[in-house]
Amino acid sequence: MALAPRLDLRQTQSLVMTPQLQQAIKLLALSSLEIDAFIAEELERNPLLEIASGDGGEADTPEAMPTPSAEDMGSDQLLSDGNFATASEALDPGYASDPAEAGEGGGGADGMLGMNGIATSGSDFGDGPDFDAFAAPDISLREHLMQQAGASASGRQLLLLEQLIEHIEPSGWLGADLMGIAYRLGVPLAEMEEALGLLQRFDPTGVGARDLAECIALQAKEADRYDPCMAKLIDNLDLVARGAFDQLKRLCRVDDEDLRDMLVELRGYDPKPGLRFDSDEAAVAVTPDIFVSQQGKGWAIELNSANLPRLLVNRSYYVELSAGGRGDKAANNWLSECLADANWLIKAMDQRQRTIMKVATELVKQQEGFFREGVARLKPLTLRQVAEAIDMHESTVSRVTSNKYLHCSRGLFDLKYFFSSGVASADGDGASAEAVKAAIKTLIDAEAADDILSDDTLVDLLKEKGFDIARRTVAKYREAMGIGSSVQRRRAKKMGR
Repeated sequence: MALAPRLDLRQTQSLVMTPQLQQAIKLLALSSLEIDAFIAEELERNPLLEIASGDGGEADTPEAMPTPSAEDMGSDQLLSDGNFATASEALDPGYASDPAEAGEGGGGADGMLGMNGIATSGSDFGDGPDFDAFAAPDISLREHLMQQAGASASGRQLLLLEQLIEHIEPSGWLGADLMGIAYRLGVPLAEMEEALGLLQRFDPTGVGARDLAECIALQAKEADRYDPCMAKLIDNLDLVARGAFDQLKRLCRVDDEDLRDMLVELRGYDPKPGLRFDSDEAAVAVTPDIFVSQQGKGWAIELNSANLPRLLVNRSYYVELSAGGRGDKAANNWLSECLADANWLIKAMDQRQRTIMKVATELVKQQEGFFREGVARLKPLTLRQVAEAIDMHESTVSRVTSNKYLHCSRGLFDLKYFFSSGVASADGDGASAEAVKAAIKTLIDAEAADDILSDDTLVDLLKEKGFDIARRTVAKYREAMGIGSSVQRRRAKKMGR
């Protein structure tokens, strides 16, 4: 067959991922803190973008761009500014074309209530003054130890103490080999041990320990309870963990009552005394993105307005800059780009909230039994079920439920909590794994000291409750909750744990 050039006409379809589409997809998966950081960067970069004031941002800028309504927030208009209308499936914004789903107080199926305006704040969850912001930060473990070192030593010994404190872990234990520290500093090991002995007398008691036994022993000495029997018990913590109480009685030469008292005292010591101090790493705050409250026979579902900054385009500033940059083509192009970016961000943020709202409404509808009666009525649910119910892609639901939290009368929950595998149940609808775990924990918490429930017994009791579950599944759920076997629980009950 001879090779020769030729022309062919082919028709193909492809999904073009423009930078704006990629950013819009990422916005769905961002948490509230990440959204705040993203918007702060955009406000700094784009001079036409601003946040509306709490007393009505439109009054400050008469020509400010109004927030798009549900009727004009269809997918074509949202994506047309970035010329990626063909990729609307990735965002699934088409549902907004139905005003009944995002309208003013529109009631959904089964008494579901929509949201009366995304940016409004008419709920009972309004923001109050943040008094915690006025509190002084708590001292860290390192600062606490440095203060004591400065008051207890000076000169060479203070230097050695500072080097040891630098190796103290957040738990309070010494996280480095003492001989290695002495070799690196070029000091005798005896001098290093003397500095460690001084450090171990600091508060909190047990700090500077090199292992669990030494940490417990330091606290026992501080409490004046480090007698030969307690010393032998601390030296055999592995036997305590295994519940070998008969062997411990022989080693410590005590009877049942004395061993019980020693174990009770042992449990009163803190194995990681450093954790009572704040870590150097700042804790990440979790704020709810969705509020769910009962309203009559249905549910009121509202987005947290504190997490929804109201973005506006400052039209008056745009006109002023346009007038001052006449004749400068580069400046006009930059200004037009800023205006397009600001308009796109406003629409993308509004669409993000509507998507979250729709997914949350379907979640409440699917898991209504949980909101009414608790975890025992949690049903098995998958992302595909929710996606099919609201006519979205499964990946979109996955992004929406990532790093989002829901607050209801039963507490604060990650949206992923409502998605779990299930087991067969008597009613045929299946039961969530979380519901089965809750039932297992309830049964174990209620067991008597002389009637410990085995896994086989738990299987029979769960079947009476309508859960068709195998013994190995019970063992898997029990271990996932950190609950010991029947033998371990019997030993613990016997010693009064």
